Amino acid sequence: MALTDTAVRNARPAEKAFKLADEKGLFLHVMPGGARYWRLKYRIGGKEKLMALGVYPEVSLKEARARRDKARALLGQGIDPNDHKKAAKRTEAGEDSFERIALEWHARHMANKSESHATKTLERLRKDVFPWIGNRPVREITAPELLSVLRRIESRGAIELCHVTKRICGQVMRYAIATGRAERDPAADLKGALQPVKARHFAAITDPKAIGELLRAIEEYTGHFATQCALKLSPLVMLRPGEVRQAEWAEIDIEAAEWRIPAAKMKMRDEHIVPLSRQAVEILESIRPLTGRGRYASPGFPT
Repeated sequence: MALTDTAVRNARPAEKAFKLADEKGLFLHVMPGGARYWRLKYRIGGKEKLMALGVYPEVSLKEARARRDKARALLGQGIDPNDHKKAAKRTEAGEDSFERIALEWHARHMANKSESHATKTLERLRKDVFPWIGNRPVREITAPELLSVLRRIESRGAIELCHVTKRICGQVMRYAIATGRAERDPAADLKGALQPVKARHFAAITDPKAIGELLRAIEEYTGHFATQCALKLSPLVMLRPGEVRQAEWAEIDIEAAEWRIPAAKMKMRDEHIVPLSRQAVEILESIRPLTGRGRYASPGFPT
């Protein structure tokens, strides 16, 4: 039999707690001290559960029934109303916001990455993503919403950065899915929605004859001696020109035939160790009397 407002209002406490049943699992739990709590009994996944719906008289019988009906509607969709309620509270507290989850992902995912890479990733999020969707509940972010964020980057002509940011957002969303705070990755739905990155081809010598010509040209170079040494060293260490140009004596151990380049210079997590061949050691020994008192092995000189 359904409860009435009069029955609820006149419910008096007893020595032990008791229940006044309404309909569809709703009941009023009357405590010995006089407090009266609305509760909903339901089953999901074969288990019986209870859900708190409020305290009488702050929550009336009519309101309690309305809350019960909302909970039962969720059950009809296979959603546990208690879990839904907890998720809503986390969202209100900002715990499930995109920014909060992105920072959590960054702290975990970037722990084993280089400092420069971790810093750049966080800067991209703070500059181009957080201002627009940082406060949004991560589970509510849609593909069109994320596309709008990325189009702002695209409109600046930063096409490659746009795709990098999309990849970062996708990683954040997949982390949210893995930790139970989102159900899908909207970044995955944006395939083909952004301007493609134009391939850039950098000049490179691949013909063996041309490589021979380059080596002969290096041998015949008549500019400053330090520049000659830097040119001759380059094909022996297989590094970028800038890295050869910035070689420091403090990094080079001629006796051990090693060149240890700090991780920060290489944009890596660990230092880069370059074994030095006999020819490379001879080149460095020949230039040490000229530049050995300075910082760089081959500082810039006019040719």
